[in-house]
Amino acid sequence: MMPEPYDPYYPRSAPAPSLSDPGPSRGPSNNPRIANIQAQIDNTVEIMKDNITKVAERGERLESLEARTETLAVSARGFRRTANRVRKNMWWQDMKMRIIIGVTVAVIISLVVLSIVQATRKKK
Repeated sequence: MMPEPYDPYYPRSAPAPSLSDPGPSRGPSNNPRIANIQAQIDNTVEIMKDNITKVAERGERLESLEARTETLAVSARGFRRTANRVRKNMWWQDMKMRIIIGVTVAVIISLVVLSIVQATRKKK
């Protein structure tokens, strides 16, 4: 004879239910200990349902956050490219201005030097 398999819903002293037995009822029980345990099980099931709902909501929020993060990363790359272009353009504008100022100063100095040289030649 094979030993009966362990079933946590039936105490060892009670006979195992047959296949035709519908099992324990969820209604009020005559045994207060069983009623207490069943209430704890029902409470645990409700808590687990709430936890599953919260995990699903968290997953949705994480997906939304991931989408926003990807959008932000794309925007950051675009901003970086634009900032580099602006920086290079500003550097070229600065260099052009420096070159123009340098050439202007060189022309002014050369004019002053030439006028001084011509004035000294005329005196001789």
